[in-house]
Amino acid sequence: MDAPSPLHAPLPQRRPHAFTLHGETVHDDFAWLKAENWREVLKNGDALPAEIRAHLEAENAYCAGVLASTEGLQRRLVAEMRARIKEDDSSVPRPDGPFLYFTRYREGGQHPLICRRPRDGGFGLAEIGSDQVMLDGDALAEGHDFFGFGDVANSPDHALLAWGSDVTGAEVYTIRVRDLATGAELPDVVTGAAGQIVWTADGSTFYYVELDDNHRPARVKRHRLGSDEAEDTVVYEEPEPGWFVSIEQTQSDAFVIIGVGDHETSEAWLLDRADPDAVPRCVAPREAGVKYDVEHHGEGLVILTNADAAEDFKLVTAPLADPARANWRDLVPHRPGILLLYHAVLARHIVRLEREDARPRIVVREIATGAEHAVAFDEESYSLSLDAGLEFDTTVVRFNYSSLARPSETYDYDLESRTRTLLKRQVVPSGHDPELYVSGRLLATAPDGETVPVSFVRRRDTPLDGSAPCLLYGYGSYGMSIPAGFRTNILSLVDRGFVYAIAHIRGGTEKGWRWYRDGKREKKPNTFSDFIACAEALIGMGATSAGRIVAHGGSAGGMLMGAVANQRPDLFAGIIADVPFVDVLNTMLDGDLPLTPPEWPEWGNPAEDEAAFRVILSYSPYDNVRPQRYPALLALGGLSDPRVTYWEPAKWVARLRATMTGGGPILLRTNMDAGHGGASGRFDRLEEVALSYAFALAAVGREARLGA
Repeated sequence: MDAPSPLHAPLPQRRPHAFTLHGETVHDDFAWLKAENWREVLKNGDALPAEIRAHLEAENAYCAGVLASTEGLQRRLVAEMRARIKEDDSSVPRPDGPFLYFTRYREGGQHPLICRRPRDGGFGLAEIGSDQVMLDGDALAEGHDFFGFGDVANSPDHALLAWGSDVTGAEVYTIRVRDLATGAELPDVVTGAAGQIVWTADGSTFYYVELDDNHRPARVKRHRLGSDEAEDTVVYEEPEPGWFVSIEQTQSDAFVIIGVGDHETSEAWLLDRADPDAVPRCVAPREAGVKYDVEHHGEGLVILTNADAAEDFKLVTAPLADPARANWRDLVPHRPGILLLYHAVLARHIVRLEREDARPRIVVREIATGAEHAVAFDEESYSLSLDAGLEFDTTVVRFNYSSLARPSETYDYDLESRTRTLLKRQVVPSGHDPELYVSGRLLATAPDGETVPVSFVRRRDTPLDGSAPCLLYGYGSYGMSIPAGFRTNILSLVDRGFVYAIAHIRGGTEKGWRWYRDGKREKKPNTFSDFIACAEALIGMGATSAGRIVAHGGSAGGMLMGAVANQRPDLFAGIIADVPFVDVLNTMLDGDLPLTPPEWPEWGNPAEDEAAFRVILSYSPYDNVRPQRYPALLALGGLSDPRVTYWEPAKWVARLRATMTGGGPILLRTNMDAGHGGASGRFDRLEEVALSYAFALAAVGREARLGA
C-alpha cells in the first residue's frame, strides 16, 4: 500500500537512549514511551503521563482515520458475526450434588449469567423457569468500562458462592462471597487476588492466590468467613520470583493442590480440605527440568510427569503416605511422539487426553483391570477437548468436538457402556452448511527438513489457482497448540473468498514435546522459518500467492508477526499483531516486569547468558526493524495489559515508521480501557475482530482500501 495518505502518521520524538551488554551496544530511542510509573498505570489508567497518553490517542486517531473507509464494512462484519451468535445461548449444565451449574446469556446481553437449577430439573437448555441466577454479569458490569469474572466457586453445602471480578483488565481480582438464599453479599472481601478460589470441606474457609507487588501470583492465603482480609493467613509463599503459584481442587474433593512452577520445572503441595488449619505437604521436591501434575485416588496419587526422560510425559502412581519420587511407579509408560496432555481420575476410571501428530484422542482406563479403550474420530483435522466434570463417583465424562468446517458438538460419554450422547450442537442462527466448505491439512517442509502441519478451510467454490487471499494464523510458543476447531467469526473472511489457515509451528506441542523444545530458546528461529514455510506451502498448493497473505498472531504470536515481517515482508499483504510481544530483549532484561523472571526458561536470560542475549538480539522484532518495504500492519494493544505491556507495540510501531523505506500503512490501536484480552463484552469484542478483519480485507483490496 504505497499510495500516500492525507492523514498524518504520528512520529514520536526520538530520544537517544542506549546500553551496552556483553560488548554490544543496543539503541532504544523510544524507551521513553514506557511510563516510569507503569505499576500504577496497570492498576489505574488515569495515571498514564499526559505526554504518553497524547501519543497513544494520536495513534488511535490516525488508525481510525486510515480505516475510516472501512467503517461501513466493519458495521457489516459486526452484524454478520453477531448474527452467527445464539444470543440467549447456554452452556450444557454440569452436575454437582443437588444442582446443575451453568452459564447463559440473555438476548442482547454482553456478559454471562452464572446460574444453577435443581438437578431433578434436567439438562434441557430451554427449561429456564427453575433457573437461579446467582450472578448477573450484565448488572455487575454497569458503570465499568471493563468487567470480567474470575473464579466462581460454590461452597460444599451449595449455600454460598465465592466469586472474583476484574474491572480494569489488569487481571487483578476482588473476591466476594454471596449468600445464595438471599442474594446478599457477606462482609468478606479479598483484594489483589489472582482469581482462583477453593473452599475447605466444611465451607468455613476458602483459599486464594495473592499477587505480589510485581503482579505475580506468589502466595496462597486462607480466608475464614467473618474475618477481615488483614487477618488472612499465608499458607504458602513462593520465594523464587520466576515461579508462579496456582491452586485447584482434586477431582476426589479430598485435597487442595498448590501448584508452583516455571516453564520447565514444577512442584505440588497438598492441603487436606477436611482440615481448615491444614499445613501444606510437598508431594515431591522440585528437580530442575521435571514437571508433574497430581490427582488423587484412595490411598494413592496418579501423576502426569516427564520424569526419567519421559519427554512426552507418562502416568505414574505414588502412595499418598510417601509420594516422594523414589516411590513413583509407571502406570502408562512414556511413548515418544504421543504427548499426554491431561488426565482425570474418577472413582473407577482414569481418562486421559493425548495427541499424536497433531491429532488428539481420548483414552479410558479401567482402574480395576487396567483395560483401555480409545474414543475414535474420523476427520483429518479437528479439535477435541475433555471435561471430567465436577464429580468423582461417576461413569460419565464430557467432551467437545468440532472442525474448521463443522460446528461444535458437546457429548456425554459413558465410560462403561462406551456410548456417547449428544447434548448440544452449536447453533449458527444465520445458517451454516458444512458441505459448502472444505477443511483439511497439508504438510509444509521447513528449511531443516521438518514437516509442519497446516490446517485450513475454504469454500468449495474458492479456486486453487493462487488468486485467493489467505489469512494465516500462528502462535508457536509455551508448548501451546492451536486447535483446528470451529470459529464462526472466520466465516466472514472465508465467505468472501479467503482461505483460512493455521500453521502448527514449532514452539507448540502439536507433534509432541520435542516440537515445543525445538521452538524455544536458542531454537526459537525455527518458529519463524516454520511459519514462512507454511506460507510457501499454501502458495505451492495454489491456495494463495505471495503478497496475498495476511498473517495474524497475538501475544507471543505477535512476536512471530514481527519476526516474519522483518524476514519476509514480500510474502504478506498485511500483518495483524494482537498485543504483540515484540520488544523481547528489553523485556527479558527487566526483571521487575510481571512476567520476565518466569519467562527466562522460555527465552533465556540475556542479562546473565551471553549466548541467550545474542540469540534474542538476532530476532527480537523491535531490534531488527530495518530500512525496507513493509506490508500494511495493524498492531493492537491494551493499556492495562500486565502480560504484554502497552509500550511494546507503541515502540515497535514508532521504530517501523522511522525506519521503513516504503509500504505500510503502519497502524496502532490501543484499547485504553482493557488489558491482554481486549474488550470484555462479547459484542464489544466483535468490534475489535471486525476492525482486524476489515483491515485484512482492505489489505488485499477486497471491499475497501486503506487510507482511501
